[in-house]
Amino acid sequence: MRVVSGRIIRRRADAVAALAGAGLFGLCALVAATGRVPAPERHVFSWINGLPDVLTQPAHLAQYLGVLAIGPVVALVALVARRPRLAAAALLVTALKLVSERLVWRVITRDRPGVTEPGAHIRAGTPTTGVSFVSGHVVLVTGLAWVATPNLHGRWRWLPWVAVVIVAFARIYLGAHNPLDVAGGFGLGLAIGGVTNLILGVPDGRRPSDAAEPAVSDGRAC
Repeated sequence: MRVVSGRIIRRRADAVAALAGAGLFGLCALVAATGRVPAPERHVFSWINGLPDVLTQPAHLAQYLGVLAIGPVVALVALVARRPRLAAAALLVTALKLVSERLVWRVITRDRPGVTEPGAHIRAGTPTTGVSFVSGHVVLVTGLAWVATPNLHGRWRWLPWVAVVIVAFARIYLGAHNPLDVAGGFGLGLAIGGVTNLILGVPDGRRPSDAAEPAVSDGRAC
């Protein structure tokens, strides 16, 4: 089978991402469901949350990369760039994030660090009460990063993942979430991104010259 450049395809990588993300989320959920914060997780939180206060304003601004409005913003930018499939993917990721996180919150009710971590530094007006698992900010930015990456080229492909790391760091540093809340959010976001790409497909990024070559080396077309 020949793949024509520009064709919409379904990738094995998206199925793997969906399964791996679901697995990571499940492991984090098993721990978070107990309501406790294990000692290793507490140590990681204390190290990140205890960094100097000079990072407060940058972290406060960075976390907005994970707010709900980012999904529609990505969709709008994609439409302007004539990428309607990416626009649809961004909106689907946003919808799946809203539904999935609320289902999780019905089952797992671990408190925020302001309750579970005595002495936690709560910065920039971050809420101290409410459900902590999972981090909705990280769910959204991870899902958007996964669906956006196939549409980017070169060094630009790293940009969405830099945003994921920054948002994850900011939510722990500001005292909004414990590390497993963020890791579980990453897993759930990865699963959502993978499922979205499987539903809508992604553009085949190969060059026309590459696509024109036979898929097997013995000269036969498959």
